[in-house]
Amino acid sequence: MTITKTEIYMFKIPMVPFTIATGTMHFAQNVLIKVYTSEGIIGLGECSAFPMIVGETQISCYNHAKDFATFWKGKNPLEIEARLAEIDKIIAGNYTIKSAFDMALYDIASKASNQPLYAFLGGKQKAIESDLTIGIDTPDAMAAQAIEFKEKGVNMIKVKLGKDPITDIERIQKIRTAIGNNVKLRIDANQGWSTKDALNVLKGLAEFNIEFCEQPMHKYYDDFLPALCVASPIPIMADESVFTHHDARKLIDNKACHLINIKFSKSGGIQEAIRIQEIAGQNKMACMMGGMLESRLALSAKMHFAMAHDNMKYYDMDTCLLGHLEDPILGGVKFNGMHLSIDDTPGIGADVDPAYLSKLEHCVV
Repeated sequence: MTITKTEIYMFKIPMVPFTIATGTMHFAQNVLIKVYTSEGIIGLGECSAFPMIVGETQISCYNHAKDFATFWKGKNPLEIEARLAEIDKIIAGNYTIKSAFDMALYDIASKASNQPLYAFLGGKQKAIESDLTIGIDTPDAMAAQAIEFKEKGVNMIKVKLGKDPITDIERIQKIRTAIGNNVKLRIDANQGWSTKDALNVLKGLAEFNIEFCEQPMHKYYDDFLPALCVASPIPIMADESVFTHHDARKLIDNKACHLINIKFSKSGGIQEAIRIQEIAGQNKMACMMGGMLESRLALSAKMHFAMAHDNMKYYDMDTCLLGHLEDPILGGVKFNGMHLSIDDTPGIGADVDPAYLSKLEHCVV
């Protein structure tokens, strides 16, 4: 089997503005690829650029995709490790766009074996329930959103913080008062607090029954995390501090986190995500399946990954629910409230409406 051509799309999805500590996104800056093969199998991959976190933009992803596609043309897509090693030699980092190519290879390989991706990865069907995220706003507005979520049956709410320590405590106090104690709360500062403020805020939030806190400080303060883990009344989950399994190894060895958030846009895709969860599992550390602003296409790949690895204990798989104003995906993961399911279609099991693709800027390599 060889790669014959690759279609690359500027997969821009309009959305309600979504604010985190590092900035506001007005649309999902995604790139979609379709990798065609000599056997008629087509592999799909999607990535979601979050410039303020990963340092990649939709345009940079689109342009690098042209180089990757050119380099892969005529080569065997089933040689996954070799193909991914090749694009690592083309350019360092740039894990977001690499994740789309990684995803397409796994889609092809699992389709070629006539298995859903989770089975190809050695997994089986299992129940998955996601949280739903509240972006940064005023305390009253966030509390009102939390009430709305609870009324819809949401059992786990993730709250974005990191703008102002005092107001962040007020945000959680009002949310917890509004929804009571039966809904789980988890928080994410997206690197927003200083080393001093992080501990003060976490201590200030101790009474509100917080499940864990993601990335309280900037990743260049990783050396402060071991002390924070000892002093914090709330477990610490590393997010932006862990892109690769080498990052995970260092944090685990230094006792710098209690949990790890895995995102394909940070890891470069499935191959490296497997390595991260393996090293975490070897150290009895649970992981969360997270994401950026992907559509249900990439979310479907994440669903398969989560079902295939028992060390994925937490699920932040609400990416397409964070204000996406259009859903062009055919098939793929389905929502029943915040409970996710997917069928046994070979591969990722999702495609994109051709009519939607026809409106997008694209190229063919």
